[in-house]
Amino acid sequence: MNNKNYTRAFAILVSVFFFWGFVAASNDILIPVFKEKLDLTQAQSQMIAFVFYVAYTVGSLLYLGISRFIGQDPIVRFGYGKGIAAGLGLSALGTLLFIPAANSASFPMLLAGLMVVGLGFSLQQTAANPLAIALGPASTGSQRLSLAGAINNVGTTIGPLLVSYAIFGPMTGSDSPKVLDVSDVKLPYLALGGLFLLFAFIFWNLKVETEQASDSDSAQAGKKAIAYPQVWMGMIAIFLYVGVEVSTASNLPELMKQEIGMETQNIAPYISLFWASLMIGRWTSASGALGLSGWRREIMRLILPLAAFGLFLTVNSKMGHSVSGFYSYLSVVALLVLADFVSKGNPSRQLMLYSLLGLVALLFGMNSGGMTSIMAFVSVGLFCSTLWPCIFTLAITGLGSQTSQGANLLVMMIMGGGFISVSQGLLADPAYLGIKNSYWVGVVCFAYLAFYAWRVGKLLRDQGLEVSAVEGGGH
Repeated sequence: MNNKNYTRAFAILVSVFFFWGFVAASNDILIPVFKEKLDLTQAQSQMIAFVFYVAYTVGSLLYLGISRFIGQDPIVRFGYGKGIAAGLGLSALGTLLFIPAANSASFPMLLAGLMVVGLGFSLQQTAANPLAIALGPASTGSQRLSLAGAINNVGTTIGPLLVSYAIFGPMTGSDSPKVLDVSDVKLPYLALGGLFLLFAFIFWNLKVETEQASDSDSAQAGKKAIAYPQVWMGMIAIFLYVGVEVSTASNLPELMKQEIGMETQNIAPYISLFWASLMIGRWTSASGALGLSGWRREIMRLILPLAAFGLFLTVNSKMGHSVSGFYSYLSVVALLVLADFVSKGNPSRQLMLYSLLGLVALLFGMNSGGMTSIMAFVSVGLFCSTLWPCIFTLAITGLGSQTSQGANLLVMMIMGGGFISVSQGLLADPAYLGIKNSYWVGVVCFAYLAFYAWRVGKLLRDQGLEVSAVEGGGH
């Protein structure tokens, strides 16, 4: 990124990564708010996560349909910048639906708004991820995605706090909480819609030249991407990974209410910590992207997670939340740093180790009580942190000219965040497993991810295919 044009373009590009994280994590605040005010079941409240993540798949399918209709990839025809601008404009339209949704306390209207926002995000994802790679040498593409992923996690960390602040006001004391009013939901999202339009204008006028990757390196000419085992198994893995990540967080508010009797207005810091945990894990893994070696790299492996945790503490403190109870979480962060060191950036090894740790965290949470149980569930965010780049890297290895097709298939499976959340919400009914034991859904997800790491890692080694090291990143 020594080209000044590239640096400016990338600095603008990371804004959309922030937006994705901000909205995705903020949904976890909307879930308990609408559940409480509209008397929804836990499964019904999970429709917020369902429609938002399914929108990615619907958007991808619509994009493919439009491509076939016009006989050309729209982004190739109009450019990355205009593709992102169109996606931002669509998401801005979605935020307008929050006005009637909040004024009339209409749950269907809220879901419609989130669906349109998600459709816009799908188009942004289609253009932004390849643009991040194209803005400079291919050899440093993963490092640019790592940095963009770090910005995404800043959005996931502060999103729940800002939305909670807009709804409940400052946390001056839980003894006199503000009366919950659904109409307050529209304010942060309308402000976000204004930012969408501003950046849509910026991206529409963005001028940047990029080089297209060559298709001459196809591993097996004519073979469809989905025919590769690492791809179709990877599609299941992405479905389950996004599912366990989203469902763990989206069901956490209800768990905290039932387990320790916490009020809705006090839940935001824990949601923020869950998503900040992904930031901590990705920053830890990204230490290998700094071009350092030896003791300098090991020092950064320690400094980066502490910096990420410090950001979480600072933001929460500024929002009026007490942070003294979170200091003990550093012991779990230390476990993550050790796991990162053991994995040495190898995707299959890291995916296997982190999946097993996530599985153990869920089992520990289900078999313990009080705040210990809550923090065990929150720590799942640490062990989900680098699963996306691990799975993605393994799945596209050896695809040659089918890489873009394979990547598109993987992005479609983000819908797992909706399906798994609703499935867990259904099982959380007291007539079935109950909220705590509903986390067996996540245990099954992590078990498959560990299997995928073992099976595909062995498959690629047997074929003599070299897998690149992972350096953070995220969806």
